[in-house]
Amino acid sequence: MIRKLLAAAALIAVATHAFAAIDVNTANEDALRGIKGIGPARAKAIVDERSAHGPFKDTAELGQRVKGLGGHTIERLQAEGLSVGPAATVATAAAPAPAPATSAAPARQAAAPAKTPASPAPSVTVKK
Repeated sequence: MIRKLLAAAALIAVATHAFAAIDVNTANEDALRGIKGIGPARAKAIVDERSAHGPFKDTAELGQRVKGLGGHTIERLQAEGLSVGPAATVATAAAPAPAPATSAAPARQAAAPAKTPASPAPSVTVKK
């Protein structure tokens, strides 16, 4: 009975791991090699390209930047669990802060809080 429970738990763990998407922008070489179709050389190429030129925006850019990854290969890898996560959050965090304003007028504008669009105010008519 205990063996059956352990076997069932192991099967569930393997099944869960198989369906977990691996983000190409955050995964290390070992995680990438866990995807069927990515060997040591391809995993190293992906990690090296990401380290040299930053995260991938989408699958098209992944195919352009990594040699040997064409459209059909990327589709097959996506079916195996490879995903390209949101690179915008990483790029935004790495973006440099804006330069300080040099004159007083732009400094006041920069210090003012940004106005968010609000719903239009109802019109009020005042009768005298």
